[in-house]
Amino acid sequence: MKAIVQERYGSFDALALRDIPRPVAGDGEVLVRVHAAGVDQGVWHLMTGLPYPVRLAGFGLRRPKLPVRGRDIAGVVEEVGRNVTRFAPGDEVFGTSDGSYAEYAAVREDRLAPKPPSLTLEQAAAVPASACTALKAVRDAGRVRPGQRVLITGAGGGVGTYAVQIAKAFGGEVTGVCGTGKADLVRSLGAEDVIDYTREDFATRARGFDVAIDIAGVRSLRVMRSALAPRGTLVLAGGEGRGRWLGGTHRQLVSLVLNPFVGHTLRPLLSAEPLEDLLALTDLIESGALRPVIDRAYPLDQAPEALRHLREGRARGKFVITV
Repeated sequence: MKAIVQERYGSFDALALRDIPRPVAGDGEVLVRVHAAGVDQGVWHLMTGLPYPVRLAGFGLRRPKLPVRGRDIAGVVEEVGRNVTRFAPGDEVFGTSDGSYAEYAAVREDRLAPKPPSLTLEQAAAVPASACTALKAVRDAGRVRPGQRVLITGAGGGVGTYAVQIAKAFGGEVTGVCGTGKADLVRSLGAEDVIDYTREDFATRARGFDVAIDIAGVRSLRVMRSALAPRGTLVLAGGEGRGRWLGGTHRQLVSLVLNPFVGHTLRPLLSAEPLEDLLALTDLIESGALRPVIDRAYPLDQAPEALRHLREGRARGKFVITV
């Protein structure tokens, strides 16, 4: 099969389209014929091996332990392992895998859910990682309730477009922060107000929010806290910079130290895509409260270019890879 393979940590030139053996489904695994795969920041971190704790977490110290890139997946079940009970060949599924930029992927059964009936496979591939992060930020960490004022930075990106919609579904009054080219999109998703960060510093206007969900991850804790009401909650869902060891995690670490001593609630967010969250997202999608926003689809051989454009901040919503 053809796959995007990486034998060393590095930038986009470390990725190559190659022919490799097709995987075999283990006892508790499903072999999926991949139709589409999502592009998200997590793939970039695994590509570069940065920050270094990524490598210490089991992804390979000197080189990638798993050579095929990609996480989000949507496709059709080709084969099932002997212990698999939830799926059969021909089922359409979506979820996350270790290596979805390929024609086939062997995926643990508990990392897949039936594809939402109202979505195409391409649309479904844009959901798992980004939408699960948004769901955890809004529902679990932010605990958004009806009538609360919610600020979302990075509102026009992959996680942000989902966070705006989910916050609206939970009854929040949303203000989104994004660039000029994404303002109309964020309004169309339900935001009552949009702040264009290229024209206005949101810190000079944004005040009194019950919940702030910081996806962009570029402003200091002090600035983000200044936007909150006295007992507001700050959710740290993203972050970049600060070198090879800390990356964007320095604000999360500082927030854990500060939390007992400030009136605000500071909640770092860890990304995960459990089955129950995929099913909750399916319910939101089928109710009409949530829809994927796909900027552009790239063929498999252009996956490095898709990742490059993602890092440059070009995506309005999500990029996907079609196989």
